[in-house]
Amino acid sequence: MRRALLSLLFANPTVGGQAVIEGVMMRSRDRLAIAVRKSDGNILVELRPWFSLTHAPILKLPFVRGFPVLLETLVNGIKALNFSAVQNSQGGEDDEVELTPWHLFLTMTVALGVALGLFVVVPHVLSAIMQWLGLAGNMASLSFNAWDGFFKMLVFVGYIALIAAVPDIRRVFEYHGAEHKVIWNFESGRGLSVPTAQEQSRLHPRCGTSFLLFVLAVSILLHAVLVPLVLALYQPQAYLLKHLYIVTAKLLFMIPVSCLAYEIIRFAGKFNKNALCRMLCWPGLALQLLTTKEPDDSQVEVAMAALKGAVNEEASA
Repeated sequence: MRRALLSLLFANPTVGGQAVIEGVMMRSRDRLAIAVRKSDGNILVELRPWFSLTHAPILKLPFVRGFPVLLETLVNGIKALNFSAVQNSQGGEDDEVELTPWHLFLTMTVALGVALGLFVVVPHVLSAIMQWLGLAGNMASLSFNAWDGFFKMLVFVGYIALIAAVPDIRRVFEYHGAEHKVIWNFESGRGLSVPTAQEQSRLHPRCGTSFLLFVLAVSILLHAVLVPLVLALYQPQAYLLKHLYIVTAKLLFMIPVSCLAYEIIRFAGKFNKNALCRMLCWPGLALQLLTTKEPDDSQVEVAMAALKGAVNEEASA
């Protein structure tokens, strides 16, 4: 019986996940499972279909699928966070207050707006200040885009370092580490157990942190090429209008940037033992030293319950 169960568990080699409040969400193909530690100590596992935007064959193509995958991951992640927050706030009540489509849209809009504001608009404004100080050339120059890239990385790393100091966020980062350990345990082909999972690394090349870092890195490189091209095609005369024009272009560039970054991280994660891929993964893994913390056994147990629920309905019972 145990051997049959393990064969079912390891039939699907690719899983992904996300830490939530006092729990972990795991996804396998078209299903996800959210496991949350309740106030009475028991683990609640919620099974759901994976909301997908890539049903159309064209949206599954390489270098196209990255952006819709990013959006659907955001939708499923927000729903999972809502579920975990409700379970913790109700002190063990099982009834969940679902997000309406309008609330979900509003939440996504705010989340994307804040992210784009922090990592696109703020770096551009700071780079414009450097130009005003005479330390950078015009927006088409390499120096302006170099400052833009520098400020992107500074804001990103600074933001992560800042939230890592918050005790409640640190707790989520511990579950993030548990998620990675359990996924490594699953991918190793060894039997799923808390001691075996605890032996694994809390860093993983397919992590969302690494993906965001790839997005920033790719955006820095592409902006150095695409911004001068966009300005060559059309350049408003008014100073403020010119900056608004380029910021808008950078926002639109996030679509091809995310598509390219997605393919890079898939490649790096698939061939993580290759020397080149290990070099590509190293910055993201280093950043995960901030976004993951060592979990205790109870947190790994929750992550394992989520994994079993995602790959096999019977395993969550």
